[in-house]
Amino acid sequence: MKHKFKFNFLFFLLCLFLWLPAVASGFSPEPEEDQSIDEKVKDFLESHRYQWRYMNVSEADGKILYDLIIKHNYKKALEIGTSTGHSATWIAWALSKTGGKLITIEINERRYKQALENFEEAGLSDFIDARLADAHKLVQELRGPFDFVFCDADKYWYENYLIAVLPKLEVGGCFTAHNVSGRRQRGIRDFLDYLESLPNLETTIDRSSWSGISISYKRSDK
Repeated sequence: MKHKFKFNFLFFLLCLFLWLPAVASGFSPEPEEDQSIDEKVKDFLESHRYQWRYMNVSEADGKILYDLIIKHNYKKALEIGTSTGHSATWIAWALSKTGGKLITIEINERRYKQALENFEEAGLSDFIDARLADAHKLVQELRGPFDFVFCDADKYWYENYLIAVLPKLEVGGCFTAHNVSGRRQRGIRDFLDYLESLPNLETTIDRSSWSGISISYKRSDK
């Protein structure tokens, strides 16, 4: 009887030893994996701070996109126009926290390959589906649905991108577009006029960005 009690007590201690670390980990304020992603992305952005060319967004614009995704817990993102990946890095970083993923499209092969290298260096490849393609065609073919879209490609095609994406954008989702400050720019005036004509979109322009970012929330299907 004495041996049986000793065996049960030792078994209890073993179970307690195995159980306590698992319980303690549940109270961790931030998972270790998330911390490592944050550190890697921050190091990447800092080391490349002055190297973004080829029509990439500014750091301030990247933060605007990041904050929108975090605030609304968006998970299904589409980017039209990757360039070498600065905006996609900010978008995917936010999606790494919401549990989402980004599809990003680039037509230029050299920029596309550089973007892939950047995503790998930033530790964000698992959150990005980067595609080398003509967005004029691929955007129409994508099934969706999406809850966040960032458009930063050929400005004269903005209106067409919106027309193609809007049916695939979830109610509550957000369509954003870069470089909309100048209505005189080819295509931007038509794009903004079309945005303003849609009763189911609520649109503002963030002018804290020198380039201007339009932010349109889809309030209903029609």
